[in-house]
Amino acid sequence: MSTVMQKIKDIEDEMAKTQKNKATAHHLGLLKAKLAKLRRELLTPTTKGAAGAGEGFDVTKSGDARVGLVGFPSVGKSTLLNKLTGTFSEVASYEFTTLTCIPGVIMYRGAKIQLLDLPGIIEGAKDGKGRGRQVISTARTCNCILIVLDAIKPITHKRLIEKELEGFGIRGYYPSPTFVVEEELVVALLNKEPPNLTFRRKEKGGINFTSTVPNTHLDLETVKAICSEYRMHNADITLRMDATADDLIDVIEGSRVYIPCVYVINKIDQITLEELQILDRLPHYCPISAHLEWNLDGLLEKIWEYLSLTRIYTKPKGMNPDYNDPVILSSRKRTIEDFCCRIHKDFIKQFKYALVWGSSVKHKPQKVGKEHELEDEDVVQIIKKI
Repeated sequence: MSTVMQKIKDIEDEMAKTQKNKATAHHLGLLKAKLAKLRRELLTPTTKGAAGAGEGFDVTKSGDARVGLVGFPSVGKSTLLNKLTGTFSEVASYEFTTLTCIPGVIMYRGAKIQLLDLPGIIEGAKDGKGRGRQVISTARTCNCILIVLDAIKPITHKRLIEKELEGFGIRGYYPSPTFVVEEELVVALLNKEPPNLTFRRKEKGGINFTSTVPNTHLDLETVKAICSEYRMHNADITLRMDATADDLIDVIEGSRVYIPCVYVINKIDQITLEELQILDRLPHYCPISAHLEWNLDGLLEKIWEYLSLTRIYTKPKGMNPDYNDPVILSSRKRTIEDFCCRIHKDFIKQFKYALVWGSSVKHKPQKVGKEHELEDEDVVQIIKKI
């Protein structure tokens, strides 16, 4: 383990000393590929006795979505869980009060959202320090991550936690493609879209590299160097974006997860209005005071927005719609077929057609098939085969 750590440190030192320009792009790409392989080796050791590598806490996933609280010790995660869910998680003035994962449930807009209070992580968690592996492994199973920061601590803590999550293969993204950040100062490094590129291995023919957009970061030699590090000498690679070496490595590794992240700035009651206005420049952020219960409603709105859930109401034949118990779907999987499978996996076998009321149809009701995409708060009545 120490040998792998030393190799990682040597590569990081060499990357820090190397200037970034077109002449060194090939060399830097090769170093990044080696670094990604070493990190994977560190997190998933190949020896038989390496138990628990990359394993999370044993918490059963329940409800319609899972949200995890991630942050350094004593930033107010347990207080936030207590206020939002009513679940007891020990709160104290010393660090590492929470030593295991404490689950709670939020009932919001008809959805059941599981909230996890995870133990505080320390710098170097991605390399196995503390209980970092367990914390971040559990965070990988979440539908949304709340990165809890202390308003009175340096804002550089934000980048430190991002580095830990990125080192464990978590790539956050904002669910709306229309989000634009104008100032380079506040660009979120964690929240980004999955790379729009295609990587397909083949048996022969060498490396075939094409791009549909102007590319400023990758060239054929850099791509070949990265592929050779993974012992891949025959592949078709198509870029539909100005991808970097990191994007290509993420796709080759295949173990990256893209999770929406919200930066929750806690303890704003202890800073001035001017300091709060500076923090307001951060994207994807929500200021709160968990102790005084300031802006917790705003945080719940933010969580709902980033989870991007869709509520569908059911209507039994000859009866009024049931508005009290909606079926919750992801905005990426909200067809009639997804709706049927959410109720029961065998339900789609008896499906004939559906009647839909709501914003997804022109007529009310409208007869639709299983490919029809639903919108939030649509009403659906399923007609089964006789």
